[in-house]
Amino acid sequence: MPVAAPEPPLHPVPPIVRTIAALRAAVAGWHADGARVALVPTMGALHAGHVALIAAARKIADRVVASIFVNPAQFGPGEDLARYPRTEAADAAALVSAGCDLLYAPTEGVMYPAGFATSVHAGELANRLCGAARPGHFDGVATVVAKLLIQAMPDVALFGEKDWQQLAVIRRLVRDLDLPVTIAGVPIVRDADGLALSSRNAYLSVAERRQALALPQALATARAAMLAGVPVADACRAASDAMQAAGFQKVDYVALVDGDLEPLAAITVPGRLLAAAWLSSTRLIDNLAVG
Repeated sequence: MPVAAPEPPLHPVPPIVRTIAALRAAVAGWHADGARVALVPTMGALHAGHVALIAAARKIADRVVASIFVNPAQFGPGEDLARYPRTEAADAAALVSAGCDLLYAPTEGVMYPAGFATSVHAGELANRLCGAARPGHFDGVATVVAKLLIQAMPDVALFGEKDWQQLAVIRRLVRDLDLPVTIAGVPIVRDADGLALSSRNAYLSVAERRQALALPQALATARAAMLAGVPVADACRAASDAMQAAGFQKVDYVALVDGDLEPLAAITVPGRLLAAAWLSSTRLIDNLAVG
């Protein structure tokens, strides 16, 4: 009798590598075949926003690598490193469905081996906005992203535009260090009600999830006011007041900036309206293009 073929796994996953050598071997093989390779760095706890990154990568590259690493260097004292969701099995299944070819999931020991002593200082760009509220955060981001880009040597790396400041820091990093990679931003993905998708949305209670809508709504109202001629400072102040009235305990900032994150007092060039605010112990960020 013919032997029955084995049934496919219930939750197929892309090949997973956990060492730099295995990652480089896979990417080098693709490059040898003439393939263009994209990298999508993540911290896991994937949602539709991450799937959109993979989909965008598939449009501009032949092969897609996603990384999952919860980077301790970008968490400050008292932040949510210990409780940050870690769901590798579910994430791997989501990645293969999205068209990812390889998952790179290094351990902390691989990324920061014993004796690790070098870090990337992200400069003045990292000291404002979120950087002012989270000192050292973007140095941790810049260090891990630099390592991932050097480890994988992709042709292009994709990042979501929800963290607009992070995207700006990474673009500056690549420029300043002459890294041979293109950085591509991918537009924010939102739930049907307008809330920007975030792994940290899982922290919100049902009531907080409703309150969270005040963030994108306040930004939309502020943008409309600015475009109607209301002074930028007044529109930003009104947005902050609206969020606090809706239940946000603290607003770190509402600011209109240009492409280099310099404050804009008026809409003289295309800008970005950014905000960060706290609901209980959850910090949410969002932004909108203006002009």
